[in-house]
Amino acid sequence: MARYTGSVCRLCRRENLKLFLKGDRCYSDKCAFDRRSYPPGEHGQRRGRKISDYGIQLREKQKVKRMYGLSEKQFHLFFVRADNQKGITGTNLLVMLERRLDNVVYRLGFVNSRAQGRHFVRHNHFLVNGRKVNIPSYLIKIGDIVEVQGKSRKIQDIVDSLDTVVRRGVPQWLDLEKENQKGIIKGFPVREDLTMPIQEQFIVELYSK
Repeated sequence: MARYTGSVCRLCRRENLKLFLKGDRCYSDKCAFDRRSYPPGEHGQRRGRKISDYGIQLREKQKVKRMYGLSEKQFHLFFVRADNQKGITGTNLLVMLERRLDNVVYRLGFVNSRAQGRHFVRHNHFLVNGRKVNIPSYLIKIGDIVEVQGKSRKIQDIVDSLDTVVRRGVPQWLDLEKENQKGIIKGFPVREDLTMPIQEQFIVELYSK
């Protein structure tokens, strides 16, 4: 499967939004977006031209896709599933993305970024209801227990991330037992819980054409 291997800081600058793709670095003075908050490339500092309606919709889709680290095909499949569910398609999409296992371990503070979460999940560092799950796109359910498996509890990256979890905070729909390196899914997030500056209606409009 194709994956992006370039500088992720360029993605934040292109979307004109800090996507927190590099963990703690995004909170430090070394953050490239804070130092150069204009699009990458030789024309990045030119005055921007008026963006078309299609351009606005595309940028919103690219923003969310890059935030969760998905390929175009993966993102479209999630949209199709969200569109087939009852309720508001845009909200369904964001809730499903939040339910991904790589995102949940990030939200619980076990890892510093979703990319690191995806890497650790693939290497069998987490258990869901006592069983190893190594599929980053696995969708958690209400009542599931996500925990660091025994041999992985001393990994320094996990320990350090848990020490700094206060900086990000843990969402209300998750319950973190920091001492036990365990998290419980109390419910699914509602739109009000998702405070990211996302206008999901533009994504729906884009795919509805």
